[in-house]
Amino acid sequence: MNKKFKLKFGGEMEDEIFDTYEKAEEYACYLQGCELVGAETLEMSNLGDYPMDFFEASEYEIIEVND
Repeated sequence: MNKKFKLKFGGEMEDEIFDTYEKAEEYACYLQGCELVGAETLEMSNLGDYPMDFFEASEYEIIEVND
């Protein structure tokens, strides 16, 4: 029985199954980076409406599943 991992990101379970904990964590960090870029873009596109002061990256949890 091989260990596999799933990612719960921002309260929702992602569809992908990862072979290692590290790969799941890498993907979670990628998603957080995407959120940050999106927040920065919103702030720059309409100054004052979306201040970065209130940005918080989504929390994630890596869950072990059996294959």
